[in-house]
Amino acid sequence: MSAAHHAPGPNARDRGESDETVPCYGALDLGTNNCRLLIATPQGRGFRIVEAYSRIVRLGEGLGASGRLSDQAMDRALAALKVSAEKVRRRKVIKLKAIATQACRSAENGEAFIRRVAEETGLGLQIITPKEEAQLSVAGCLNLLDKSADAALVVDVGGGSTELSWVDLTAKGLNGDIGRFSTAGLPIRAWISIPLGVVTLAEAFPEGEVATMAWFRAMVDRVKLELASFRKADLMRPIFDADRAHLIGTSGAITSLAGMHLGLQRYDRARVDGLWMTRDECDAAADLLLNLSATQRGEQPCIGPDRADLVIAGAAILQAVQEIWPCSRVRVADRGLREGMLMALMSEAQAPKRRRRRGRRIRRPEAVAAIGSSHE
Repeated sequence: MSAAHHAPGPNARDRGESDETVPCYGALDLGTNNCRLLIATPQGRGFRIVEAYSRIVRLGEGLGASGRLSDQAMDRALAALKVSAEKVRRRKVIKLKAIATQACRSAENGEAFIRRVAEETGLGLQIITPKEEAQLSVAGCLNLLDKSADAALVVDVGGGSTELSWVDLTAKGLNGDIGRFSTAGLPIRAWISIPLGVVTLAEAFPEGEVATMAWFRAMVDRVKLELASFRKADLMRPIFDADRAHLIGTSGAITSLAGMHLGLQRYDRARVDGLWMTRDECDAAADLLLNLSATQRGEQPCIGPDRADLVIAGAAILQAVQEIWPCSRVRVADRGLREGMLMALMSEAQAPKRRRRRGRRIRRPEAVAAIGSSHE
């Protein structure tokens, strides 16, 4: 995957090409908090983003207490999904992977909502497993892995869950070239999904009039309780103890934390994505947040009112991970699931060409409908 795939680039008409000659691929992620869409075209060994869309929908609002998706939350999500569907049609996307994660996995009416989405928007959402979610998050962050280290812990902080993946950086399978990419071949030595994300944690620990350290520590300890009993990554513990590993944090809360650290007056993805922070700098940014009221946090240019009550929960999750699996370096990722999905789609599309070059005769697969899900 080349660096080109991250910077929004000129569309087909800007390059003097027709829409029909440049195939577009789409990745749609309906999470507990956000609805996000990326549309991209292959370019070199990677891809170039031609359109991005994101809206906070809070699909999982109140889910922890009721066990169901509320009518209001579903309506918000549907509105964003209708916008996404129109963008997919307008761009003539030849293949789309559309996924739903923790909120739809855990809600009693999650499957019913998926059917309603199909009826009202034409989008075929696939509820993916936590394992696939972890794999796709790692895939989307491949270019941020520091190959001079021996291991990395990729922490994908979502709205309703957090996925942690321990990656062996000394192994094969870390190629970011979409022509040789395989999600199943990633050297993930252990992974865990915990049912705590920024929405579920914030709802379980409502903020009082003043954000206190005791309140923050209660969230940290709750996350640590989920992580402490996980033993499948213990074989990698010596690498972390020797400081030959690093963290990668991917989430809106962590990128907001990075923006606070940099003192940005407006969010700048080019400065945030790939940023290295020390553990002390992460702690200092969390302390800055704790000294602000919810209103003041909402006024911060890299947070905004929609994330004001969630960003500290994200900082608490990161803090808990760092206390259980300490690393001196953290790399911030403004990328993840959607980029991983695009890599998988484009690699899959190139597979017949690769096999033909090796002398096999394989019938060219038919393009899927512009609106639909890709089941791997």
